Amino acid sequence: MNNNLVSPVGILGFGVEGQSTLRYLFREGIKDIVVMDKNPVNLPEIPAGTHVKVCSGENYLDGLKDCVTVVRSAGVYPMSQDLFKFQMNGGMLTSQIQLFLEQTKSKKVVGVTGTLGKGSTVSMISHILNAAGIPNEIGGNFGVPALDLLENETAERVSVLELSSFQLMTLSLSPDVGVVLRVSTEHLDWHKSVEEYRDAKANLVRWQKAGSTCVYLKDAAPTAKIAGESPARKKLAVAFGDGDANIEGATLTIGCEKLFLGDCKVRGIYQLENMAAATLAVSALGVKTSDAFEALKSYETLPFRMEFKGEKNGIEFYNDSYATRPDATIAATGSMKRPFALILGGSEKNADFTELSEILVKERPNLKRIALIGATAQRMLDDLKKAGVDAAGIKTATFPTLEEAFADSLNIGEGGTVIMSPACASFGLFKNYKVRGQVFDKLVSEV
Repeated sequence: MNNNLVSPVGILGFGVEGQSTLRYLFREGIKDIVVMDKNPVNLPEIPAGTHVKVCSGENYLDGLKDCVTVVRSAGVYPMSQDLFKFQMNGGMLTSQIQLFLEQTKSKKVVGVTGTLGKGSTVSMISHILNAAGIPNEIGGNFGVPALDLLENETAERVSVLELSSFQLMTLSLSPDVGVVLRVSTEHLDWHKSVEEYRDAKANLVRWQKAGSTCVYLKDAAPTAKIAGESPARKKLAVAFGDGDANIEGATLTIGCEKLFLGDCKVRGIYQLENMAAATLAVSALGVKTSDAFEALKSYETLPFRMEFKGEKNGIEFYNDSYATRPDATIAATGSMKRPFALILGGSEKNADFTELSEILVKERPNLKRIALIGATAQRMLDDLKKAGVDAAGIKTATFPTLEEAFADSLNIGEGGTVIMSPACASFGLFKNYKVRGQVFDKLVSEV
């Protein structure tokens, strides 16, 4: 039983992660539990002798006064006045990831964070480990909630965690192998500042031990700064020149081994960063570079992440619905070889589209058409015009639906490419990026 969990134990936030926490508390034999969520709460069957109090609605935080320990779900901001008072009055605040790292029996834990590429890198690490016959499980922000991994855990297993800034924010333990991918700016509707966002990311490596391993991107200044906070003696750098893994054009070199993107199933030159980070991470687990490279040749991209959907009537199609930020779209469009039409736009998160517009207009000579959709369409069009889209001869128009934008994009013609890489979230027109991606897939199937 976890001796750090002094009852009554509160669960703050009762989404997927909060429900996983409740199952964990049941397994740990905690008898006095308080569930707090603004939304209505549906409890599962409760074990005999266990008491679960529910606090929901506007005053759901009133439940804090009944708790000694609180397990915060990732989406709940930890620096609120209510949680500050709770801790000042002697309350203990913890989280799923903190509990997992305290309790795990896994022989190694690999943690991956960054603004871009987390899901891809985690799945690449798992793919390599599977090929090497090393038992592993994925959890955290991707896969299953971390505390679910503790059930049926074995000491032979490697746990691979994708970790968001929300999950890392209050962490005071770090995984054995920490991978810090490209970190830009995100979630400023939740974090109070860019500094707070990046400081949260740093917890991935800040508490590492001297014998730990930190993998990072040397040429990305915020990432290199975060890696500088790691006490790990073994720091492995991905670089475009002088690093432990070097990327030159479409080739990744580690030591004497080379991996050519053309030999791989994934598309998108930016994936080489993820492949490099994944290979350096597994090297800390004893996997040889040659074996990792061989495994990566058969790795297939995750759905809606620069996913090649085939060629029809001489036109290639790429579904990059997961690109919900401008920097993701910058990376995706940099991989286009043929003349291409871009479907752009979505719901409003007040992102700055200036850099995206400048790069699309001035650094993507094969970009011929842009079809804009969603709430951001007009603002994006204004920024593109300021960047000189008309003078560049790129045909640009706004459309009320994805279907109409797709139909317009087909005018790229034979020998061209249509890519949906929206640089925005999907809400408004779609429930989420997956539904948007599914609609795009259906439109491709009907060409």
